[in-house]
Amino acid sequence: MTSIDVLLKRNREIGNIVPGDRSSPKPSLQVSILTCMDARIRVFEIFGLLQGEAHVLRNAGGVVTDDVIRSLALSQRKLGTREVLIVQHTDCGLSTVTEDEFKDELESATGLRPTWAVEAFRKVEDSVRTSMERARRSDFLLHTDNVRGFVYDVKAGSLTEVK
Repeated sequence: MTSIDVLLKRNREIGNIVPGDRSSPKPSLQVSILTCMDARIRVFEIFGLLQGEAHVLRNAGGVVTDDVIRSLALSQRKLGTREVLIVQHTDCGLSTVTEDEFKDELESATGLRPTWAVEAFRKVEDSVRTSMERARRSDFLLHTDNVRGFVYDVKAGSLTEVK
């Protein structure tokens, strides 16, 4: 049985028990949350979210990229969100690589060098600040006055705001 088969089996077993309002694609809390794809970050549990309350965006590192700006622009302009919550975390895999190292690895394996940024970092707080600035400075976003960033401690489960 594949991992996908395991997940589909679990879905059939739990049925429709997820609480929340599914009547609209517009999040009732009018917030978008950007975080890392790391499996240790359980976004709904961390914030006590119910279905329908927030847009949740995930990528490697939880960094603001052009694609994240695309999603946030749609979220704000078409679906009514007004706040952006950026959550990166301790012990992130992106802090263990460098831009050139990973691009060299991919180029060696495929013969092609990626045109996209890896977004590697050493200090998570600096990465959060960079992402907050990218969101705040984007001409595509309507609401940049309430962009806040945090570091989630994956061991303690706590959030620390980055100013």
